[in-house]
Amino acid sequence: MTSRLNPDDQQHVEEYLQLSQHQVERKPFRPWLLLGVILVVVIGLGLLSRFLSYLTL
Repeated sequence: MTSRLNPDDQQHVEEYLQLSQHQVERKPFRPWLLLGVILVVVIGLGLLSRFLSYLTL
């Protein structure tokens, strides 16, 4: 993809992106872990809801 910036501005952008604070190492995305956390939260909130309804009735 060609840039719409002039070459001087493009060079400034490239230098900015090469700075150390923009080179963060990230762990790979783990969709199964995310799904597991969501399921645990939903089940936990459901159980909490049932427990609270048991206490109030």
